[in-house]
Amino acid sequence: MDRRIAHVHARQIFDSRGRPTVEVEVSTRGGCHGRASVPSGSSTGKYEACELRDDQDERYSGLGVFNAVRNVTETIAPQIIDLDVFDQRGIDNTLIDLDGTRDKSRLGSNALLGVSLAVSRAACEHSQLPLYKYLGGLNSYSLPTPFINVINGGCHADNSLDFQEFMIVPTTQGTSFHQAIRHSAEVFYTLEKILKRDGLSTNVGDEGGFAPEIKNMEAVFRYLTEAVEKSGYQLGEDFGFALDVAASELFRDGKYHLPGESLVLSPEDMVNYLDQLAEKYPLVSIEDGLAQDDFSGFARLVTMAKKHNHLQIVGDDLIVTDVMRLKKAISQQSVTTVLIKPNQIGTLTETLQCIHQAHRHGLKTMISHRSGETEDPYIADLAVAVRSGQITTGSLSRGERTLKYNQLLRIEEDLSLQGCFGL
Repeated sequence: MDRRIAHVHARQIFDSRGRPTVEVEVSTRGGCHGRASVPSGSSTGKYEACELRDDQDERYSGLGVFNAVRNVTETIAPQIIDLDVFDQRGIDNTLIDLDGTRDKSRLGSNALLGVSLAVSRAACEHSQLPLYKYLGGLNSYSLPTPFINVINGGCHADNSLDFQEFMIVPTTQGTSFHQAIRHSAEVFYTLEKILKRDGLSTNVGDEGGFAPEIKNMEAVFRYLTEAVEKSGYQLGEDFGFALDVAASELFRDGKYHLPGESLVLSPEDMVNYLDQLAEKYPLVSIEDGLAQDDFSGFARLVTMAKKHNHLQIVGDDLIVTDVMRLKKAISQQSVTTVLIKPNQIGTLTETLQCIHQAHRHGLKTMISHRSGETEDPYIADLAVAVRSGQITTGSLSRGERTLKYNQLLRIEEDLSLQGCFGL
């Protein structure tokens, strides 16, 4: 069967926030086809690859991606026609060279990633393997622990909570993915009932978590604790909590401003504040606890985390799926876990390089969605393919979130007794 690329097409579609994004289709001469769509973040690190928007175009309030679509069809497509669809690294290097910028600002990371992922999907169809097996081979047998975003704050919700995400994490060892999701869903249902009982809104934010006007973070943890216990589970044994602080959004003039808590904290005070939260609550993960340039401060967080059992320090804005920033974080021992978002870097090859670099140096990885998601479950397959062990893809509501969990359920069924679960 002819594996050469025959056709590349791109279009503008909508993400889960109703904003335009890029979708790409790649076909081969042998009749195989791949399609991929690109998510978009709202809380973005300043070192992320450039997501190309039309800006001056009055359509879609300047958020259109017609220029990125045109870059796919007019600039990229002619250069990859007739290339072997299985040459992922070669094709991705072609995309990088065509763009020619450090931050993918010429053609747009959304244009590049759409093509890169669609190529892998077309190759996957040629291989007649599920995507997770095509990407990961014989090592693809580990289902990830889900980090379920149940309360939204920060820029993901219209409330006064300073931190961006409050997550529940099923931590029972020896269970399965479908059991972990079941337990998490039961806590989610219970939390909804408790919020309604207290007259709080159960409308959801961008990532499917509830976005009530809760007074402060202490109240959030009280609600989460009650939801876990009323669901029949034991806090600290069956479930832990995780935070996405998104501290870069809180940092200005050298201090962290937490208006919901009536606090203004120095970097050292912020570390102490997170330490106190970890003392008080069963935290298993803190993401972006400090601002995106503070590698040494993150190292202090790592030292702090050693006092607490199973607490990981996750770098998102600090690293942005970039091998060069990861190397700096490794040299300064700034993180224990690297958040992986393919659209932060722009190609599948660079994403895999970052994952492999992290794993080689003993760091964990967590595959992540974005606040503006699409109906594409690619990251679910990716999490299994690279044995990440962790995934964060939103709450147990909104179809663009639940379809990732549903894909993982299918993969677990496909693996049957060959699969394993957890960190």
